[in-house]
Amino acid sequence: MTKAELVEAMADRSGLNRAQAKEALDAFISSVSTSLKAGKEVRVVGFGSFVPIKRPAGTARNPRTGETVRRKASQTCRFRAGDALKSVLNA
Repeated sequence: MTKAELVEAMADRSGLNRAQAKEALDAFISSVSTSLKAGKEVRVVGFGSFVPIKRPAGTARNPRTGETVRRKASQTCRFRAGDALKSVLNA
């Protein structure tokens, strides 16, 4: 599902027009991104949690050449599915 398809689905299910649904989705994405950047976990009960992860600097290997390269420290996030989402997926 693309962002445009998600906006369309949100508009259909919530009674909002497309512009309002896009604004709501953009606000959600912005809020989650800001919290993760600050190192805070974002929990949506029944859906799941977005957890910030700090990856330390280190070495990696180029699989094509076998050459080792230095990898900078970075931040990423992981998503942990909640119990309600898991039960929907496994029903």
